[in-house]
Amino acid sequence: MRVLNLVTVTLTALTLSACFTLPAGPAGPQGATGDTGARGSSGYTGATGSTGATGNTGARGGAGATGPTGDTGDTGATGETGVAGSTGEKGKAGAKGSTGGGTVVVVPAPRQ
Repeated sequence: MRVLNLVTVTLTALTLSACFTLPAGPAGPQGATGDTGARGSSGYTGATGSTGATGNTGARGGAGATGPTGDTGDTGATGETGVAGSTGEKGKAGAKGSTGGGTVVVVPAPRQ
């Protein structure tokens, strides 16, 4: 029965403690800060490759020879001028006609 009384008192104390609250006590001391883990090393960066050499410029070709100039052709012979013809004799004027008192009719030339 002693155990039963002890259990009853404990349950009663727990039940009553849930009905009211007490103010919080002072804060306890702050715990120590943990160590920071070691920092890992960085991986090796590969070496930089060298730049390739620049190729040489090819030789420049020479200029071709200039061809010879063709010969100048001969000038053809000048032809001779023909002999001038002689002028014919001067004709004589015909006889003078007489003027009549009649009518003069003018006929126009036909159209072509």
